[in-house]
Amino acid sequence: MKGQINWQELTDLLVYDPGRPLLFNSTAFFLFFLFLYAGYLFLLKRTNLRILYLLAFSLFFYYKSSGWFFLLLLATTGINFILGHLMYLTQRRLARFALLWCSIGSSLGVLIYYKYSLLFLDTWKLATGQSWSIGALFLPAGISFYTFQTLSYTIDIYRKSLNPLSAGAKTRLDWGKAFMDFAFYISFFPQLVAGPIVRAADFLPQIRRPLSLSREQMGQGFVLIMSGLFKKSVLSDYLSVNFVDRVFDAPLLYSGLENLLAAYGYAVQIYCDFSGYSDMAIGLALLMGFWLPENFRRPYQADSIQDFWRRWHISLSSWLRDYLYISLGGSRKGRFRTFLSLMLTMLLGGLWHGASWVYVIWGGLHGLGLAFERFFHPRGAEDLPDRTPITAFWLLAILQLGIQGSLWLRLADGSLEAAPFWRYTLGNGAILAVWVLMLLPALHPRAGAGLRRLVRMAFTFHFVTFGWILFRSGAIGSVQPPLQTVAEMLGQITGSFHPELVPQVVQAYPWALGLMTLGLFLHYLPSAVYQTLEHVYIKSPVLVQSVVFALLIWLTIQTAGSGVVPFIYFQF
Repeated sequence: MKGQINWQELTDLLVYDPGRPLLFNSTAFFLFFLFLYAGYLFLLKRTNLRILYLLAFSLFFYYKSSGWFFLLLLATTGINFILGHLMYLTQRRLARFALLWCSIGSSLGVLIYYKYSLLFLDTWKLATGQSWSIGALFLPAGISFYTFQTLSYTIDIYRKSLNPLSAGAKTRLDWGKAFMDFAFYISFFPQLVAGPIVRAADFLPQIRRPLSLSREQMGQGFVLIMSGLFKKSVLSDYLSVNFVDRVFDAPLLYSGLENLLAAYGYAVQIYCDFSGYSDMAIGLALLMGFWLPENFRRPYQADSIQDFWRRWHISLSSWLRDYLYISLGGSRKGRFRTFLSLMLTMLLGGLWHGASWVYVIWGGLHGLGLAFERFFHPRGAEDLPDRTPITAFWLLAILQLGIQGSLWLRLADGSLEAAPFWRYTLGNGAILAVWVLMLLPALHPRAGAGLRRLVRMAFTFHFVTFGWILFRSGAIGSVQPPLQTVAEMLGQITGSFHPELVPQVVQAYPWALGLMTLGLFLHYLPSAVYQTLEHVYIKSPVLVQSVVFALLIWLTIQTAGSGVVPFIYFQF
């Protein structure tokens, strides 16, 4: 009957659907959030109810993202809560160390089982010929992120830089509040499935402090949400579906020019996708009175690999620095130990990104880049400005030499004929000539600091973009084996570039190339421009703010495809 409630549709909306996980850029999420926020504003001054209310929604959000794996989240939370308290109670160093490793072992054990079991079994089969089967495994959303958050809590307690929430708990009510706060920290829904990774020491003090939502804070939140939606749903999704995925799935069907543009397109896509999620997460948290750490700081403006990792996925790179690199010895035990610590950190950081050895290669590539810079500039950032153009040039030149070496090996073993070998070699040499032509102006005695920095930025961007080809080739659902995709793309770029196709390519992909250019243009705009626009929006009347927000939602709907495109880092 007309006007009758469809209970089946309502039930379906509340039940987990593996084919339609709850994502920030979906209509369902915004409907849920509107209902959540209306109730949240009434509970703003009632601390316990507010925390319990958000905790319940966070667990529901995770259920809608990963089904009954929210029970695994609760189990991990409970285990580390207890281990943190036991570590706090004992003063014996050996016992504390054992409890710490119980925490690390239980958290990483679960992560390794669900994320890496199949990779290790496949590797064992290739090495020995023996096969083992454990069946298909479902990767719980965000398991890598909340694992690192639980570890930050227990490691900080072990280091005695943080007291557990249960310190001083005497009554059941005290214990209940302590566990509720810890569960809230681990499961807080804005950052639960794709970060930013939040440190316990930064977030726990915010949970019970008095909250007041100012107009400026809410305005900043809406600006971040709009920024994230635009980057994710307009720029990233369109580039992915209409250009990048097509080329990466079949590189040989496209010219080298199109393959190179697809590599640039993926650089824009992954930045807009992940930073877009982070913007929305930070914006949603601000609307509820919580601060989450900055996760991106215009990474393609970096002028060295070290600078890139200070700007890209900041919450992960700083976590790896503080909890892994420094624990391995950092830069305190000689140059060789420093290089070894850098390599191990980046190799494990690469493996964190996905269950494929291509991610380890990607991490190793960045580890080599960091070690190379540290070797030539041992004093770090203060030693970089004048000499980095040459250092960055040699990084790219060594990559080119590595590619050339692989061509020689293929020619020697007969897998590559002489004609394509010389074609690829000429293309490789042409690319190296471009690097030299870019470097020469920066070496002129009258070259200013600005020109030198532009050259460093260009070299760094291309080093990172080469790494993105590796990274994208290992994505879930890729049509070809990762290294085959890399080889084919590089082969097309070096051996079948066809610059004369520029007019046809522009005509064939006007929107994709336009959005790619827009994404890079917005990325390189001065920060002052964004600060001015944010200030204007915050000071605007509510009606104007509402119209701007509605227009962005309309634009998102108009540019969206038939379905919601998941976030790239959702798989991690």
